[in-house]
Amino acid sequence: MAKFIIVASGKGGTGKTSLSAGISAALAVMGRRVLVIDGDSGLRNLDIVLGMSDRVVFSFADVASGMVPLEEAAAPHPELSGLYLLTAPSEPPLEILSNGGMSRLADQAEEFDYVIIDGPAGLAPEFRAFASVATQAIIVANTDGASLRGAERIARMLEDEYVPRMRLVVNRIRPKLIRQGAVGTVDDAIDSTGLQLLGIVPEDVNVTICAGSGSPIVTSRYDGAARAYTNIARRLEGEKIPLMKI
Repeated sequence: MAKFIIVASGKGGTGKTSLSAGISAALAVMGRRVLVIDGDSGLRNLDIVLGMSDRVVFSFADVASGMVPLEEAAAPHPELSGLYLLTAPSEPPLEILSNGGMSRLADQAEEFDYVIIDGPAGLAPEFRAFASVATQAIIVANTDGASLRGAERIARMLEDEYVPRMRLVVNRIRPKLIRQGAVGTVDDAIDSTGLQLLGIVPEDVNVTICAGSGSPIVTSRYDGAARAYTNIARRLEGEKIPLMKI
């Protein structure tokens, strides 16, 4: 049975899409069959991060509407066996989202081990539709106050209405700023959101470099963010992995 995980944040700029791509690629490297869905019709950049802009044809709206089966719409990654992408349409398909389209899509995704949904930041129309089929949520936040407030808000909404199981990833950590007191600590993030910690990810220039080249960072790097993504993937698999030191 597939695990449906929505990756959410209360505001933009947290690195949510890079995290979604990194975790999905790490799970595929581990031999899992993974469908990653770009749930953000406003930005639609997951295909760029994964280096698949020339491979995607159909969107999640095509599957949710019943126009195209998921088996045909999901684009395979050119390098990573077992990783598939379903992109977002150019506009939120409001009628499809309000008429059970996500359940139609979810019913076809049971062949995958994981369905990772890169949700839109905040409460865009697609968010609630994807949250309705999710079994877990990863809340992504940085250590600044605005990010943590948004993360707490999105977590409470998910908890009250959709997903009882949520965990926190503190992303783009900058130790120097923490030491200077310019931003909060990881413990501050846990206290602010009230969430169990799933993982921490350091700020890493290689995330941007690999996204620009369209090459998954976990296939070319073994330190920094690449190691953090792999650790998070292993925890999703149930392994007990200590937090990396940053």
